[in-house]
Amino acid sequence: MNPDSVAEALSRTNFSPVDVVIVVLYLSISLVIGLKVRRYAKDMTAYIGAGRAVGTWLGIATMLGTEMGLITVMYSAQKGFTGGFAAFHIAVIAGVATLLVGLSGFIVVPLRRMEVLTIPEFYGKRFDRKTRILGGIMLAFAGILNMGLFLKVGSMFIVGITGLSSSGTALPLIMIGLLVLVLVYTMCGGMISVILTDYIQFVVLSVGVLMVTFLAIGKLGWENIFLVVQDTMGEAGFNPVAEGSNFGWSYVIWMVISAGLVGAAVWPTAVARALTMKSTRAVRNNYTWSSISFTVRFMIPYFLGICAFVYIMSSPEALDLKNLFFPAEGSGEVPFDNLYAMPVFLGRLIPPVLIGVITAAMIAAFMSTHDSYFLCWSSVITQDVVAPLRKNGLSEKARVKLTRWIILCIGLYVLYWGLFYKGKDDIWDYMAVSGAIYFNGALAVLVAGIYWKKASSAGAFAALLAGFTAIFGLGPVQQLVGLQVLDETSGEWLQKLSGAQVGLLSVLLSFLAMVVCSLLFPDREVTNLTDEQSK
Repeated sequence: MNPDSVAEALSRTNFSPVDVVIVVLYLSISLVIGLKVRRYAKDMTAYIGAGRAVGTWLGIATMLGTEMGLITVMYSAQKGFTGGFAAFHIAVIAGVATLLVGLSGFIVVPLRRMEVLTIPEFYGKRFDRKTRILGGIMLAFAGILNMGLFLKVGSMFIVGITGLSSSGTALPLIMIGLLVLVLVYTMCGGMISVILTDYIQFVVLSVGVLMVTFLAIGKLGWENIFLVVQDTMGEAGFNPVAEGSNFGWSYVIWMVISAGLVGAAVWPTAVARALTMKSTRAVRNNYTWSSISFTVRFMIPYFLGICAFVYIMSSPEALDLKNLFFPAEGSGEVPFDNLYAMPVFLGRLIPPVLIGVITAAMIAAFMSTHDSYFLCWSSVITQDVVAPLRKNGLSEKARVKLTRWIILCIGLYVLYWGLFYKGKDDIWDYMAVSGAIYFNGALAVLVAGIYWKKASSAGAFAALLAGFTAIFGLGPVQQLVGLQVLDETSGEWLQKLSGAQVGLLSVLLSFLAMVVCSLLFPDREVTNLTDEQSK
């Protein structure tokens, strides 16, 4: 692939010097907020839980602000670009599952009623200290691995929409700059600064994304979007279980668990919002109303990815991009990374000034997701691994200080992983599989621990270890253990088991381990939630 051709294709953007000023001003305001609220983050409840004083509507805004981060927009757009309208099944599953959790209070209400700050803290209260420590270690490991590509993908958006070169030093320099910004912001203000800026971001990003969606429809034509998908993808572009689809039945079932049940009731960054709510009623209302946003946060980026595909495949002015992303068969050219497709399309679609506002909001969304994840994983290590291992515990001041240092270490890891990871999984699939290392076991432990009186610490410990088998769904690990084989003719890796299939088997193994080991090794002193707590 000719580097000059790539650079020329990516450089055609409406991003201007005025837009640079808009981005700098917007981010400066966010940074000032983070610095100003530093004095309020005096203890761990304030630093990672915002004092448990978040109401329903602010909770809805901040949950959408975190969950519709730049990484969400990018991986969802990639799914829309490769899977068409068939990808919408993930959005529907996420919304329905969140609604059901809100109406029932499944898992999240008992956790809030117990006033825990983290999920592993529940393990300690319901089971024992060693289960809490193991749960904390596995949660931190899977969570940090899960967010390993966030920094790189977010930086790729900036490169794509601004027209910078995708090769050379531009991408690493942007990664470093964004990381420094997020670290300063998060280490200073904690959850309080996250929630304050999430609300601003929620408003700006919601309006901006809707405007971009209407611009895309006006540019491409509503009927034309569907016709191009039909002509190029066929039924597979609309039906996730059609022949030739990128999904299939096992994938859909896996999404019911990972994007649906887990995304709403188990994934720690979402549950963290429930634990900051001022009442269990607010928790229920938050999830019920957030079901709309959980659907939208997937569906709109999917649609933008579809629009990018339609633009590249059907617009005469995008012939350079078509040759870039879909080189002719037999040309010997490798398709360009399709993560760039959506931001490059937006760079050509959105007019000056608006593109600056959209870019600033996207970067703010990037910050919001990162700071929430940094706070979540660092607090788990502090609260559920380090503190329980110390005989005399840790003071509140020491916990906040340690959490900040762990945030710095996680940030350095994310920079390293983004620069050197070579897996070829779609970003969404990478996240689902890496997250499953934690949530497969956690799902079994939470469900059994809350709703089954015979659940024992031995069963919980075994279930957490069984969930670790999800790591065999990652591409590089599959290649290492022989679950992927290299086709010498095509040069591509062929899967014996997909990541979704490995994930489903891992879920079954975790529940089986929980049940069998609980029955074989019951606790001598059974610790149960009260009936009121488990409702």
